Amino acid sequence: MNIFFILLAGQINLTVYNNNLGLVKDVRTFQLKKGVNTVYVTDVASQIDPTSLGFKAKGVNILEQNYEYDLISSSKLLTKYLNKQVEVFPKDGSIKRGKLLAFDSQTITLSTKEGVTIMQQKEITRTQLPELPEGLITTPTLVWLVDAKTSGKKKCELSYLTDGVNWHAEYVGITTNGSMDFSGWVTIDNKSGAVYKDAKLKLVAGAVHRVKRKRVPPPGMDEAKLGLFTTAAPRFKERAFFEYHIYDLQGTTTVKDNQEKQIRFVDPTQVKTKKLYIYEGGKNAKVKLEFKNSKEAGLGIPLPMGKVRVYKEDIDKALVFVGEDEIKHTPRDEKVRLYIGDAFDIIGERKVVGRRKITDRVREEDIEIEIRNHKKEGITVKVVERLYGYWEIKKSSHKYEKKDANTIEFNIKVPKNGKKKLTYTARYSW
Repeated sequence: MNIFFILLAGQINLTVYNNNLGLVKDVRTFQLKKGVNTVYVTDVASQIDPTSLGFKAKGVNILEQNYEYDLISSSKLLTKYLNKQVEVFPKDGSIKRGKLLAFDSQTITLSTKEGVTIMQQKEITRTQLPELPEGLITTPTLVWLVDAKTSGKKKCELSYLTDGVNWHAEYVGITTNGSMDFSGWVTIDNKSGAVYKDAKLKLVAGAVHRVKRKRVPPPGMDEAKLGLFTTAAPRFKERAFFEYHIYDLQGTTTVKDNQEKQIRFVDPTQVKTKKLYIYEGGKNAKVKLEFKNSKEAGLGIPLPMGKVRVYKEDIDKALVFVGEDEIKHTPRDEKVRLYIGDAFDIIGERKVVGRRKITDRVREEDIEIEIRNHKKEGITVKVVERLYGYWEIKKSSHKYEKKDANTIEFNIKVPKNGKKKLTYTARYSW
């Protein structure tokens, strides 16, 4: 049987999903001989899903494929040498030779010519083993048993799914009166245990369904390592694919293990925005920025889910952070509404001022909402009320719009340094 490690690395294609999943396609060249060969590939992700392995090559049949992750450790090495001969070197310069009977973190027990010897681990400088036991490896390794029809260099495509690689979008908005300078970045977070050098990168936006299975991570995974934050200049092209959207990186990039890499995918563009004051109960009105993801408004591209951080320029031209919100996957021509924070100067007070029982199955409530505006300009506050059951508005001081079966909205104009009171009566039946 012929045994071969990688001869020549080729192009890596990395497709990253935003549910901690990556698809790796790796084209490599192997020198194979006619007949049965064993092929080893060592630089693979340690969070690989071994059931997803694929191997494709012209004129090569796959007989068997394995994922080996029984990594070397001192305890595993000693376990493999139980009831076998070893050499132990104590601090006093002597040498103890004998059969290894037992060991733990405190002691090691040997059967020697003098009898059974128990030594303290802290008194031992080193333990000598004759050779590396069969079956232990230093790094997670893919192993294929293949049957080549002819000898020579074979270009082979390896593929597998791996956990530990993720991506999400980050957006920055600099708001002015009626508009916002909007830009976007994607962040790739790689903790899969592999480096993807000069990879062709695809990002998939959408909820890809996966069957959850419990799996034990390979030994040696260090989840406490912090990622390195970097930036890069390449650009993405977006396209629809199945029921998702794919963003193709133009060119290649290297994604290192334990690294967070940021790549720009939305150039700074000016987007028309609308500031909304919304009162939904409580003390303060909420401040929201709304824009339409359309060409007319300045965008018009599918926006993957992610966090939007909003800034505003102060009188000294310094940027001040004013709030952030997370958007869902947003197609073209859909509205985006960002919750920025609570309005300091806009106070609301909601009271139930009356309840009446009409019949055993009908009752009424009288609602009073006062909006107080401490700003130096007049504003419009959208008051959102959520009703329940079968309801009917019997009377109201202001017009309202029914948004759905349980929600109505009022647009209340409040003068500067003034207040406005909204009242309505709702009848409920069941």
